[in-house]
Amino acid sequence: MVSKKKMSLSDLGGLVYSTEHGKMCSGCGNPQNQCTCSEQVLPETDGVVRVGRETKGRKGQGVTVITGIPMVGDELKKFVKKLKARCGSGGTIKNGVVEIQGDHRDLLVQELSKEGWSVKRSGG
Repeated sequence: MVSKKKMSLSDLGGLVYSTEHGKMCSGCGNPQNQCTCSEQVLPETDGVVRVGRETKGRKGQGVTVITGIPMVGDELKKFVKKLKARCGSGGTIKNGVVEIQGDHRDLLVQELSKEGWSVKRSGG
């Protein structure tokens, strides 16, 4: 015997358009002009910015890894661009973790301390 499940609006992906509010966001359910989906929230940290070095998965090439920077979005991108320019090397941001090519731990600890954050070297 086949059971027939009653489908609700949420099973269909939510409200798409309202005559009262216009287009609706499928993520948060708010009107499109009041959408809160794109707002980024600071990740939970212990208040310490950690600077370390990693070579794992990089064929022996080392990168400096920075975690715990209390910034998100465009603000973080601009700050990392400044750090990369200061180090004279490339890098990226992956899931809130900053990777800068090469071993620049000493320089980065100084730069991050100038921002007023508590900075620790992690690893060896």
